[in-house]
Amino acid sequence: MLHINGLTYRIGDRVLLDNATVAIPAGHKVGIVGRNGTGKSTLLRLIMGELEAEGGEINIHPRATVRMVAQEAPDGPQSLLDTVLAADPELTRLEAAARTETDPHRLAEIHTRLADIDAAAAPARAGAILSGLGFDAEAQARACQTFSGGWRMRVALACALFTAPDLLLLDEPTNYLDLEGVMWLETFLKTYPRTVLVVSHDRDLLNSGVGHILHLWHGRLSLYTGGYDRFEARRAEAAEQQAQFKAKRDAERRRLQAFVDRFRAKASKARQAQSRLKMLERLKPVQGIIEDETTPFTFPKPEPLSPPIVALEDVAVGYAADRPVLKRLNLRIDMDDRIALLGKNGNGKSTFAKLLSRRLKPMDGRITTPKTLKVGYFAQHQLDELRPKATPYDHMRDLMPEHPEARVRARLGAFGFSADKADRAVETLSGGEKARLLFSLMAFNAPQLMILDEPTNHLDIDSRAALMEAINAYEGAVLLISHDRYLLQACADRLWVAEGGAVQPFDGDLDDYRAHLLDRRSGSGGGRKTGSPRHAARRKSAEARTRLAPLKKRVAEAEAEHARLAAKREKVEKALASPKLYDGSDPQADKKAAILRGEARQLKQAEDAAEEAWLDALEALEAAEAGTVA
Repeated sequence: MLHINGLTYRIGDRVLLDNATVAIPAGHKVGIVGRNGTGKSTLLRLIMGELEAEGGEINIHPRATVRMVAQEAPDGPQSLLDTVLAADPELTRLEAAARTETDPHRLAEIHTRLADIDAAAAPARAGAILSGLGFDAEAQARACQTFSGGWRMRVALACALFTAPDLLLLDEPTNYLDLEGVMWLETFLKTYPRTVLVVSHDRDLLNSGVGHILHLWHGRLSLYTGGYDRFEARRAEAAEQQAQFKAKRDAERRRLQAFVDRFRAKASKARQAQSRLKMLERLKPVQGIIEDETTPFTFPKPEPLSPPIVALEDVAVGYAADRPVLKRLNLRIDMDDRIALLGKNGNGKSTFAKLLSRRLKPMDGRITTPKTLKVGYFAQHQLDELRPKATPYDHMRDLMPEHPEARVRARLGAFGFSADKADRAVETLSGGEKARLLFSLMAFNAPQLMILDEPTNHLDIDSRAALMEAINAYEGAVLLISHDRYLLQACADRLWVAEGGAVQPFDGDLDDYRAHLLDRRSGSGGGRKTGSPRHAARRKSAEARTRLAPLKKRVAEAEAEHARLAAKREKVEKALASPKLYDGSDPQADKKAAILRGEARQLKQAEDAAEEAWLDALEALEAAEAGTVA
């Protein structure tokens, strides 16, 4: 289907593709991964022919149709359904011809072709795609121009999916979708009968929606079988094998070099030394796999507050006085809460976030919070609120007018802004860098509650993992609105659902929520049956998770402490084993070695104690789990 041979492409002095080669067979579903800025979107544009490569070639089956989601959202007075139907040029042309053709033979040919492409089912197919992406029957009949840009980008995606090309190219298709839309897209891709290339940082989509991973790394393309987790495991295994091979090769080179250095001047050994020198020349050094480092996120520790930090009593909120978007809100948030807010787009998730962040005032009811509560709010639309010509340093300086420059730059450095990046205009930063800047501004005052509305849209997979670690280490409350299930599963321990004009707790986990959506779509009850055995089982499971959560946290903390100490001890022992410590070049070597030996002993004792604490925590958790099962 697709053959890329020796492809080279550069922007200025940056080489994005360096003699890249890969073959994609027909019918493969392939996820394209790589760090932000490595050239994944550029690769799709090269395949589409929108860019011209410096070298190499891209060969696609000559009769294959290729489609990529339009970069500009569709607009105009047509209904959504008509907009999607019009995306198929052959269908549009044939239907127009059928209305005007007078030649009976030509008319028969047109109707035969319409039957071949199943034109009669086209409206139903277009409607099903729009429904899966979040548009109900009423919305499908509305004019495209009445929707916001984000919703119209969903229509652009629907258009691409509807045309069913032989080669479908998708560039971050989940960025404009809610969790329900992402789940639908995964199912769609699984059953799509043709070839798909999808650039994505959504780990769940890359695990369940594709069967191969195409890795773009340092200008080269490598194709792996399986989903992202398998790819990651194979990369780790390859890195370990490469490291072992490099260590052996380096040791052999040192041995040969030592022989040459020792006996080169001896006449009796000169021939042997010359022989080993030739061997050394043939034994080329091995380069290790150098992984690009990911800058961590660091959220400052907030001042503790007595619970609850937010209490809502019969609250209503909206934008028009007589039309509340949400009402009868009776909820509370404590400092240690990790809450995922679920629900289809348009059901009030962002409205609820604005209410908690004090951007909207309640229309009715009462919100009780401590006077000193500080709230941090991250939302994707805020990327547009950054000043394009200003630098990250300018933005942070606004918050720190009395502090010295070094302090301001240190604050930016904690979020990955080196001196060079801190002085770049915001308009030149990547989406991921802008998101990091927003995180740094949002967390500046050490809020006790962070509201994160789609925080991962512009982050690559490694940056998402760094964000997860930061959220889990953060000591305040978090409300997460995201379509990234991997993030939600890693960080959230409670689910709230916005639907039907309310926000209510959900009994169960994300798998239960997925089942709830499938039940609702299939029409089997239209919702959760609170008296059913399945619901009772979910409630029991949720109660068990609540009881076990502190024990699981204790296990995780003990394991992390043990790993930290083990890594620190290994580092000390590595320094202790360094040949440089004993080559006589350092007059303080004996003293340093003694200090290192003492530190190693102390770390070993601490590591043993941490291991004991870890085992005790595991034992307590296993006993509690056994009691829960019983």
